[in-house]
Amino acid sequence: MVLYLLRHGETEWSATGRHTSRTDVPLTEAGEAGARRAGARLKELLDDTPYIISSPRRRATHTAELAGLAIDEVTEDVREWDYGDYEGLTTPQIRETVPGWTVWTHPCPNGETAEEVGERARDVLGRIAATTVIIGHGHFSRVLTAAWIGQPAAFGVRFALAAGAVTVLADERGVPQIRALNLS
Repeated sequence: MVLYLLRHGETEWSATGRHTSRTDVPLTEAGEAGARRAGARLKELLDDTPYIISSPRRRATHTAELAGLAIDEVTEDVREWDYGDYEGLTTPQIRETVPGWTVWTHPCPNGETAEEVGERARDVLGRIAATTVIIGHGHFSRVLTAAWIGQPAAFGVRFALAAGAVTVLADERGVPQIRALNLS
């Protein structure tokens, strides 16, 4: 089984470091171009027809459209980490009131914890049985990658997943592997 993660194309908020979960911001021109490149890259990588899952956020479904992917399932299960009261803020803005804050180690008031996002990621992985493409978001995909290799959600801090890029997760004789990060 192979799992392909496609992070949505660039948005104005992702380009400026604003935490974006529930807010549905559109792709930039660069984000649209990145989605098309990612689609071409996926076509090179795919050996068979995958099952395609997308976040319901327009930045994800639009990325799928531009990449030439026909979505089989749209689900909140692969939505971005809910940043709660920190929605739309940058990390430096949050650190003005919470010194040392990171999404990985501190809670998001009225949002999700790393552990909650990790549980959601493990639930998604438990349902995947065949080659699948997930069109989603940066932090959620980092947590999903950590869960794939048996690590806790906070381990996702070690992965940088670029907007409009493809990550490939697979296994070799039952051992989960990260085959590639940030293909574009």
